[in-house]
Amino acid sequence: MRLSVIIVSYNVSAFLEQCLLSVRRALAGVEGEVWVVDNASSDDSVDMVRRRFPEVNLIANKENVGFAAANNQAIRRSRGDYVLLLNPDTLVEEDTFRHCLAFMEAHPDAGAVGVRMLDGSGQYLPESKRGFPTPWVSFSKMIGLGALFPRSQRFNGYYMGHLDPHQTHPVEVLAGCFMFIRRTALERAGLLDEAFFMYGEDIDLSYRLWQAGFHNYYYPQTRILHYKGESTQKDFRYVRRFYEAMIIFARKHFRRRGAGLLVLVLQVAIALRALIALLVRAVHRTWLPLLDAALMYGGLVALKDFWAHYYYKNPDYFQPAILWFNFPLYVSVWLMALWLGGSYDRRYDLVRLLRNVGVGTVLLAAVYGFLDQAFRPSRAVLLLGAIWTATGLLLLRVLLYFMEYRSWNIGRGLRRNILIVGSPAESERAQQLLQRAEIAWQLTTTLPPDQLHRLNLLVPLFRVDEIIFCTRDMALSDVFDAMQRLGPRLRYKILAEGSNQIIGSSSRDRPGELYSAAPTFRLARPEHRRAKRAFDLAACVLLLLLSPWLLLVGSPANRERILQNGLSVLLGRKTWVGYVPANPLDQLPPLPPAVFSPASLVETPDEVSAQNRVMPESQLTKDEIHRLNFLYAKNWNLWHDAALLWRALCRR
Repeated sequence: MRLSVIIVSYNVSAFLEQCLLSVRRALAGVEGEVWVVDNASSDDSVDMVRRRFPEVNLIANKENVGFAAANNQAIRRSRGDYVLLLNPDTLVEEDTFRHCLAFMEAHPDAGAVGVRMLDGSGQYLPESKRGFPTPWVSFSKMIGLGALFPRSQRFNGYYMGHLDPHQTHPVEVLAGCFMFIRRTALERAGLLDEAFFMYGEDIDLSYRLWQAGFHNYYYPQTRILHYKGESTQKDFRYVRRFYEAMIIFARKHFRRRGAGLLVLVLQVAIALRALIALLVRAVHRTWLPLLDAALMYGGLVALKDFWAHYYYKNPDYFQPAILWFNFPLYVSVWLMALWLGGSYDRRYDLVRLLRNVGVGTVLLAAVYGFLDQAFRPSRAVLLLGAIWTATGLLLLRVLLYFMEYRSWNIGRGLRRNILIVGSPAESERAQQLLQRAEIAWQLTTTLPPDQLHRLNLLVPLFRVDEIIFCTRDMALSDVFDAMQRLGPRLRYKILAEGSNQIIGSSSRDRPGELYSAAPTFRLARPEHRRAKRAFDLAACVLLLLLSPWLLLVGSPANRERILQNGLSVLLGRKTWVGYVPANPLDQLPPLPPAVFSPASLVETPDEVSAQNRVMPESQLTKDEIHRLNFLYAKNWNLWHDAALLWRALCRR
């Protein structure tokens, strides 16, 4: 056996499918085997592998044992002279394995080899070659010297920026997403260190291969595509895991070379990066709502002064309370309506924005009537404020769209101009998948695979935003060439042979994207999840106010459930209405455990005695429960939850 390909997977079924299809192609003519170790995925990864890839050796773990331990499981059972550690979110060229095997045969000193890696936009990934994270190398990376001096050996030692990425070089560290290892070298150096749960295990293994007398090589004559690349979205979890892995490495290998200093630097880095990540996240989430709020409040103040002069002929007509009570209330309600309605998820959806401002205005009109006379300064100011809010926010969105896309045609931002490369049959299949994925798109043209060279002409001519490559009809090497030739300003996606999912990634800094024929769930949309959470909180307040009435009406069992679970719902540990309890809830949007479900309030026929009117959920079959939960997630709406909760209150 020449080669054992080992892939550790966790909840990336769509990417794993494409990866395995590319591996199947690359193994043509190579004596090899494929191992997939699934770390207790909650999606259909395991079933997909069994169904589509019967030749694959599958290990389905019952719990997530970590990247290193999962790889070791397969390494111990594999038989190849060479072992390839491969990430599931990668695609390998058709000749990648043959190139690597030939290179290793020609370089007996090589313990492992890595290749040129591209991100989802076809750009070179600098982590294709790296240096050991010594105290200076780590310090230079953390404070940003490497980014300032990308070609400097002194300051960018982490990515070995002084080495030409188009030339073969001995390097210190290879990326664990593609690590082609000689088995004899692996046996001498030892398996992956399971102290590294995630991140750092590739650095540790590279170091131990070097200690065992082998060289690690960067070999750019073949390429892989790594959809996600190295995340630069440094949220706290990433920062903690990444730098804690560096701490483990430092304590293990640098005992006599400044490990204490490096550990201290890394611990400081964890705190600083976490703080920066929190600040960046806060700014990213709040800058537009804060800008909207300033625009609304400023407009209301101007309208107040205008109306006082124009209508009341008295610049001091309005009381100071309008500034500290009424206007903050108006702004808060409009912002809440925009947030719950998804206007910050779909920034340039102008129809949605107008609808949400309208909903907020109707709500304010209702609240206005309940206010004390002293806090009802003028309905005209409220109405004019609503008109200003709608107009001002529309103009702001148009301006922001122009700043981002250099175009005033904001409607086009909601529709992607797509070009499909593939045979007529595959192009038609891609269009059907796009229609089922419920995205806004327009087909510009299709292109046969043998005319890829015409992309440079057609992309500007048709103002193409996105290209979909149907790889049943072309080699991945041709796809990679086209992506690199056209550059990162376009979006690229791939439809693999027999797949029902179109996958891509716009850059290495963002997670992968997919268009799927799988059903869409209303509960998966952020605005609907927020609306559901807002309903839970509002219901908690309402039920607290109605608690004396609850003691007099309703069935004792439901009344007890409501009173016992109110605090849990308030804290977000439960939801008032949700799924029928089931294990597992495969591929459904996650929800906290439900106090009531669609099944818990269904009555049995009239002839059944009163004490058995509530259907026990245990009477449902597994398939019935799955279908009930599927329909709940797919068709969820707020009024359905409200109706179910009301029935729970009123049942006797």
